[in-house]
Amino acid sequence: MSKKIVVLNGSPRNRGNTSALVEAFAEGAREAGCEVEVFFLEGMDIRACKGCFGGDRTRENPCVQKDDMRAIYDAYRTADALVFASPLYWWTVSAQLKVAVDRLFATAEGEGGLDVPPRECALLMAAEGDGFEESVYWYERLMNHVGWTDKGQVLCPNVADIGDIEGNPALEKARELGKSFGA
Repeated sequence: MSKKIVVLNGSPRNRGNTSALVEAFAEGAREAGCEVEVFFLEGMDIRACKGCFGGDRTRENPCVQKDDMRAIYDAYRTADALVFASPLYWWTVSAQLKVAVDRLFATAEGEGGLDVPPRECALLMAAEGDGFEESVYWYERLMNHVGWTDKGQVLCPNVADIGDIEGNPALEKARELGKSFGA
Protein backbone atom coordinates (compact mmCIF):
# COMPACT_ATOMS: atom_id res chain seq x y z
CA MET A 1 0.00 0.00 0.00
CA SER A 2 1.46 3.34 -0.99
CA LYS A 3 1.78 6.21 1.42
CA LYS A 4 -0.17 9.39 0.94
CA ILE A 5 1.95 12.49 1.48
CA VAL A 6 0.61 16.02 1.89
CA VAL A 7 3.08 18.83 1.18
CA LEU A 8 2.37 22.33 2.49
CA ASN A 9 4.43 24.69 0.32
CA GLY A 10 4.66 28.01 2.13
CA SER A 11 6.67 29.82 -0.53
CA PRO A 12 5.13 32.90 -2.12
CA ARG A 13 6.98 32.05 -5.36
CA ASN A 14 5.54 29.08 -7.21
CA ARG A 15 8.72 28.70 -9.30
CA GLY A 16 11.18 29.66 -6.57
CA ASN A 17 13.89 27.73 -4.80
CA THR A 18 11.60 26.25 -2.14
CA SER A 19 9.24 25.08 -4.86
CA ALA A 20 12.19 23.41 -6.60
CA LEU A 21 12.89 21.48 -3.39
CA VAL A 22 9.21 20.48 -3.26
CA GLU A 23 9.28 19.29 -6.86
CA ALA A 24 12.42 17.21 -6.25
CA PHE A 25 10.94 15.71 -3.08
CA ALA A 26 7.65 14.89 -4.82
CA GLU A 27 9.47 13.32 -7.76
CA GLY A 28 11.43 11.04 -5.43
CA ALA A 29 8.35 10.11 -3.41
CA ARG A 30 6.35 9.31 -6.54
CA GLU A 31 9.23 7.18 -7.86
CA ALA A 32 8.99 5.25 -4.59
CA GLY A 33 5.27 4.63 -5.17
CA CYS A 34 3.86 7.33 -2.91
CA GLU A 35 0.87 9.51 -3.69
CA VAL A 36 1.82 13.17 -3.25
CA GLU A 37 -0.54 16.13 -2.98
CA VAL A 38 1.08 19.56 -2.92
CA PHE A 39 -0.75 22.60 -1.61
CA PHE A 40 0.72 25.89 -2.82
CA LEU A 41 -0.45 27.99 0.13
CA GLU A 42 0.21 31.40 -1.43
CA GLY A 43 -2.63 30.85 -3.91
CA MET A 44 -5.12 29.74 -1.27
CA ASP A 45 -7.56 31.66 0.91
CA ILE A 46 -6.48 30.53 4.37
CA ARG A 47 -7.29 32.81 7.27
CA ALA A 48 -5.47 32.91 10.59
CA CYS A 49 -6.63 30.73 13.47
CA LYS A 50 -9.10 32.50 15.75
CA GLY A 51 -8.28 30.32 18.75
CA CYS A 52 -12.02 30.08 19.30
CA PHE A 53 -12.33 26.34 19.96
CA GLY A 54 -15.54 26.73 17.97
CA GLY A 55 -15.29 24.03 15.31
CA ASP A 56 -18.13 21.55 15.17
CA ARG A 57 -15.65 18.96 16.37
CA THR A 58 -16.11 16.56 13.53
CA ARG A 59 -13.42 15.29 11.25
CA GLU A 60 -15.28 16.78 8.28
CA ASN A 61 -15.63 20.30 9.74
CA PRO A 62 -13.06 20.84 12.48
CA CYS A 63 -13.00 24.63 12.09
CA VAL A 64 -15.71 27.31 12.00
CA GLN A 65 -13.96 29.17 9.20
CA LYS A 66 -15.09 28.31 5.70
CA ASP A 67 -12.04 28.86 3.53
CA ASP A 68 -9.55 26.85 1.48
CA MET A 69 -8.24 25.12 4.58
CA ARG A 70 -11.07 22.62 4.08
CA ALA A 71 -9.20 21.09 1.13
CA ILE A 72 -6.14 20.66 3.34
CA TYR A 73 -8.24 19.12 6.12
CA ASP A 74 -9.65 16.60 3.65
CA ALA A 75 -6.18 15.58 2.43
CA TYR A 76 -4.60 15.71 5.90
CA ARG A 77 -7.26 13.43 7.36
CA THR A 78 -6.13 10.51 5.17
CA ALA A 79 -2.42 11.34 4.87
CA ASP A 80 0.36 9.16 6.21
CA ALA A 81 2.94 11.91 6.00
CA LEU A 82 3.13 15.68 6.12
CA VAL A 83 5.91 17.80 4.62
CA PHE A 84 6.51 21.42 5.54
CA ALA A 85 8.24 23.57 2.91
CA SER A 86 9.18 27.21 3.33
CA PRO A 87 11.73 29.83 2.51
CA LEU A 88 13.52 31.23 5.53
CA TYR A 89 11.96 34.60 6.41
CA TRP A 90 13.23 36.52 9.41
CA TRP A 91 14.79 33.35 10.84
CA THR A 92 11.62 31.27 10.69
CA VAL A 93 9.05 29.77 8.35
CA SER A 94 6.89 31.91 6.10
CA ALA A 95 3.57 33.33 7.27
CA GLN A 96 1.81 31.22 4.65
CA LEU A 97 3.09 28.00 6.22
CA LYS A 98 2.63 29.15 9.80
CA VAL A 99 -1.02 30.06 9.23
CA ALA A 100 -1.80 26.64 7.71
CA VAL A 101 0.00 24.78 10.51
CA ASP A 102 -1.81 26.87 13.13
CA ARG A 103 -5.12 25.95 11.52
CA LEU A 104 -4.31 22.22 11.82
CA PHE A 105 -4.85 22.80 15.54
CA ALA A 106 -8.59 22.53 14.91
CA THR A 107 -8.17 18.86 14.07
CA ALA A 108 -6.84 18.18 17.57
CA GLU A 109 -9.05 20.38 19.74
CA GLY A 110 -12.30 18.45 19.75
CA GLU A 111 -13.64 15.80 22.04
CA GLY A 112 -14.47 12.24 21.13
CA GLY A 113 -11.27 11.05 19.54
CA LEU A 114 -10.19 14.06 17.51
CA ASP A 115 -6.58 13.66 18.38
CA VAL A 116 -3.49 14.15 16.25
CA PRO A 117 -2.76 10.91 14.39
CA PRO A 118 0.89 9.88 14.09
CA ARG A 119 2.56 11.21 10.98
CA GLU A 120 5.92 10.99 9.36
CA CYS A 121 7.16 14.48 8.54
CA ALA A 122 9.90 16.35 6.76
CA LEU A 123 11.10 19.92 6.52
CA LEU A 124 12.29 21.52 3.27
CA MET A 125 13.74 25.04 3.37
CA ALA A 126 15.68 27.38 1.13
CA ALA A 127 17.28 30.64 2.22
CA GLU A 128 19.28 33.60 1.07
CA GLY A 129 21.46 33.12 4.14
CA ASP A 130 21.97 30.17 6.45
CA GLY A 131 20.29 30.82 9.82
CA PHE A 132 17.90 27.86 10.01
CA GLU A 133 18.22 27.26 13.77
CA GLU A 134 14.93 28.94 14.80
CA SER A 135 12.96 27.11 12.11
CA VAL A 136 14.48 23.76 13.00
CA TYR A 137 13.72 24.44 16.66
CA TRP A 138 10.06 25.20 15.82
CA TYR A 139 9.80 22.09 13.65
CA GLU A 140 11.42 19.78 16.20
CA ARG A 141 9.25 21.14 19.02
CA LEU A 142 6.15 20.59 16.88
CA MET A 143 7.24 17.00 16.14
CA ASN A 144 7.81 16.35 19.84
CA HIS A 145 4.58 17.99 21.00
CA VAL A 146 2.23 16.14 18.65
CA GLY A 147 4.18 12.88 18.50
CA TRP A 148 5.13 13.00 14.84
CA THR A 149 8.30 11.42 13.45
CA ASP A 150 10.91 13.48 11.66
CA LYS A 151 12.01 11.61 8.52
CA GLY A 152 14.50 14.29 7.56
CA GLN A 153 15.31 17.88 6.77
CA VAL A 154 16.74 19.49 3.67
CA LEU A 155 18.03 22.98 4.43
CA CYS A 156 19.49 24.80 1.45
CA PRO A 157 21.40 28.02 2.22
CA ASN A 158 22.64 30.78 -0.09
CA VAL A 159 19.91 30.63 -2.76
CA ALA A 160 18.22 34.02 -2.98
CA ASP A 161 17.13 34.53 -6.57
CA ILE A 162 14.77 32.27 -8.48
CA GLY A 163 16.88 29.56 -10.09
CA ASP A 164 19.85 29.86 -7.73
CA ILE A 165 19.13 26.33 -6.55
CA GLU A 166 19.68 24.76 -9.99
CA GLY A 167 22.44 22.16 -9.75
CA ASN A 168 22.54 22.44 -5.95
CA PRO A 169 23.10 19.12 -4.11
CA ALA A 170 20.07 19.97 -1.94
CA LEU A 171 17.81 19.00 -4.85
CA GLU A 172 19.20 15.46 -4.87
CA LYS A 173 18.92 15.33 -1.07
CA ALA A 174 15.23 16.33 -1.37
CA ARG A 175 14.68 13.68 -4.06
CA GLU A 176 16.31 11.00 -1.89
CA LEU A 177 14.29 12.12 1.13
CA GLY A 178 11.14 11.73 -0.96
CA LYS A 179 12.19 8.22 -1.94
CA SER A 180 12.73 7.32 1.71
CA PHE A 181 9.00 7.74 2.37
CA GLY A 182 8.32 4.76 0.11
CA ALA A 183 10.46 2.45 2.22
